[in-house]
Amino acid sequence: MKPENPILAGLALVAGLLFLSPVLYSIWMSFQTVDAYYAGELGFTLDNYARAVGQYNFARYLLNSLIVSGLVTLIGITFATMAAYAFARYSFRGGNFLFAATVATLMIPSHISLIPNYLTLAKVGLLDSYAGLILPAISNGFAAFFLRQYIRGIPKALDEAAYMDGATSLQVLWRIIVPLSRPAIASMALYIFITEWNNYIWPLVAVGKQDLYTLQIGLARLYRINPGEGLIDWPLVMAASTITILPVLLGFLLVERHLVRGITMGAVK
Repeated sequence: MKPENPILAGLALVAGLLFLSPVLYSIWMSFQTVDAYYAGELGFTLDNYARAVGQYNFARYLLNSLIVSGLVTLIGITFATMAAYAFARYSFRGGNFLFAATVATLMIPSHISLIPNYLTLAKVGLLDSYAGLILPAISNGFAAFFLRQYIRGIPKALDEAAYMDGATSLQVLWRIIVPLSRPAIASMALYIFITEWNNYIWPLVAVGKQDLYTLQIGLARLYRINPGEGLIDWPLVMAASTITILPVLLGFLLVERHLVRGITMGAVK
């Protein structure tokens, strides 16, 4: 291998620091006292995190976001994988139309479905519940489309060999297709998780109980709290923001290897 170019490495480091500078600044600000922040001085403290978790209930909001985003990711990626497998491997009447309809959903703004989803869930009594937060988000047309394109690149000879050994369609899916599609599935799982984690509009509409608020709702309400004289308690807000982004960063680190493989898979086919 050619030795690493120090100039390119330095430029990459500078670019990375520039992209990370807002995050690093918010984390640094989260450890300051509000008086020190507005006075332009240094006054480090952990009290902002203690207040966010204890006084402002961010521990509960974090749990709610983990439950909702985790279940949406698990159910959504399962449905998307099964739909992609059907579209990629089976020919049936109306299959092309159904796939076109699935892709067409990508062109529909999500805000259009707010009122129909709200009225539907209100009629069945699922507002102000975890089910009301999860059910509208479990279908993901982009994930189904992406996985279908990946599965089509897997040789059908593997399926046929499994069928000759007596495997069923579900066994072929879970024992052959899923393991071989792991990079793409991991990429789409992270995409679904981040999308749902950052979702603000639907939880705001569907939930009225404070015990069911997600982090995004809690963060928006925390923004209105001020320490006096109309000043915003920015160190407290930044502490809550840091709590909000940590699970996403952890999830990225866990699937980073698969994510890179999923992004670059087209170059090796």
